[in-house]
Amino acid sequence: MNPDRPSLARVAAIIMAAVLLAVTGCKGKQTSSGAGAFQTGIASWYGKPFDGRPTASGEIFDMQKLTAAHRTLALGAVVRVENLSNHQQVQVKINDRGPFVADRIIDLSFAAAQAISIAGIANVRLEIVSTPPKRGADVYTVQVGNFSDRMQADPPRQELLQKYGTARVIFRGRDQSWRILVGIYATEESANVVASELNQRYGPAFVVLMDEDN
Repeated sequence: MNPDRPSLARVAAIIMAAVLLAVTGCKGKQTSSGAGAFQTGIASWYGKPFDGRPTASGEIFDMQKLTAAHRTLALGAVVRVENLSNHQQVQVKINDRGPFVADRIIDLSFAAAQAISIAGIANVRLEIVSTPPKRGADVYTVQVGNFSDRMQADPPRQELLQKYGTARVIFRGRDQSWRILVGIYATEESANVVASELNQRYGPAFVVLMDEDN
């Protein structure tokens, strides 16, 4: 058994508690994630040396294909990206997680960035074209840390496990690093509360959609 992976009973209990909190707690603004929903913010792009490395979806990253990384959209979702400076558009498939840089909302492949004339970063508008079928309700987690060695991640993982109930180490193939995923949350809003707490002590913390293999 993988010691980093919580038991099914524990996961179910945490999700149920988070659902009850979402229902009875504050009624924060919900972020729509269905077709037609949109988001605006800063886009960046990646190519070499990430070309040829595995993505969060398991696909091998090909910088010449129209793909992108996003933290909370479902893997397999198709998104229309508009460069707000020139109104050029491109459709991309989300197959990776990121960008793990504050204030950026999407990491485009080299080809996708070229298609809408992004040389570095740019303000963009994202519109969801389609999403894959769901097997269950979306759940979120918070990613912290950036370790080149798996052993370096274990002391903070143990500390976070004691405080938040679940903390597991994963490998991000895109940048060849180990990260810690903390907690299981039924809403993006509740995960953001924890991310704010962790950001103060553990450095940049990012809310990510929990994928099936996490």
